[in-house]
Amino acid sequence: MGMIANYQYLSDKNLKELKSFNAEDGEIFDAVEEWNEEAEMLLDIDKMWDVLHFVLTGIDSSAPIENNPLSEAVIGVSSIDDIEEFIAYTEKERIADIVSALESFDIERALENFSMRKCKEADLYPDIWDYEEEADEIKEEIRECFRNMKEFYKNILEANGNVMVTIY
Repeated sequence: MGMIANYQYLSDKNLKELKSFNAEDGEIFDAVEEWNEEAEMLLDIDKMWDVLHFVLTGIDSSAPIENNPLSEAVIGVSSIDDIEEFIAYTEKERIADIVSALESFDIERALENFSMRKCKEADLYPDIWDYEEEADEIKEEIRECFRNMKEFYKNILEANGNVMVTIY
């Protein structure tokens, strides 16, 4: 198993709880997993989060781009510090900008320039970039993740919700 990314609807109540957590990181993660099980809207893009960030922004996800809605779509806006797992959230006020950026992004054009070699040089997760013969399959998986993410954020906007991002 590797590190997978999940995106889920987060109610105002749960957002408030997430922001006020000062417990052990195991406790926060237990609460987050419970919210995951009860999520009204959930998106799982498995291990493709880092490469999706790279395709959308040109850089890996280890250095999210502040105030960049494409970067925020993948990594969230505010991360919870001092815990082992990656947990971040995006408040509802930012969702419309993310939807707009995703709607106007040309994934087909971006994938025309996709290169397994560039992914390897950027040391993207997961480490699958030596398998050049799988490039078309990987591009199709990126397309699907992008489409699903765009649809997910549109649904969140419609529901006037917040988003929680977990990568573990």
